Amino acid sequence: MLKEAETSGKQTGPEEFSGEKLAAVDAVINHNRLKPGALIPVLEEVQEILSYIPKSIQKKVALGLGVPFSEVWGVVTFYSFFTTTPRGRHTIRCCLGTACYVRGGKRNLEKLSALLKVEPGETTEDRRFSLETVRCLGACALAPVVAADGETFAQVKPIKIPEILDIFK
Repeated sequence: MLKEAETSGKQTGPEEFSGEKLAAVDAVINHNRLKPGALIPVLEEVQEILSYIPKSIQKKVALGLGVPFSEVWGVVTFYSFFTTTPRGRHTIRCCLGTACYVRGGKRNLEKLSALLKVEPGETTEDRRFSLETVRCLGACALAPVVAADGETFAQVKPIKIPEILDIFK
């Protein structure tokens, strides 16, 4: 998705972020500049501020902390909790575990993809939603399940998907 944004003319670098957010990133870097082992905590704070860590911001972190860009890139791409693509304000997770799948999870995913106009792993253009699939949410007796921002919706039918999305405006 980030690659698409880069080639489509959409902003994905520092120019995308407000001066206030970039100042907050600079403050985090400056506050941790001399602390050993600061890279991961800095990246966590930066992601909290910006919601993702594009390459341009990774370069900023590398320069600010005096570490090679390859080290920053390696950390960001190794740990699954870091993301290099923009995330939505709300994360919708559609369960495709066995119980959910056989009870209609795939149809729910198809409805979500159609309504949001994204595939799993992508974020809507307005950054309202990120769509993800999971293999189990631990609610098999309630299958099929959809979760949004930690709230679990049980025995979801595709016809109920618009109603669920409307809750998260």
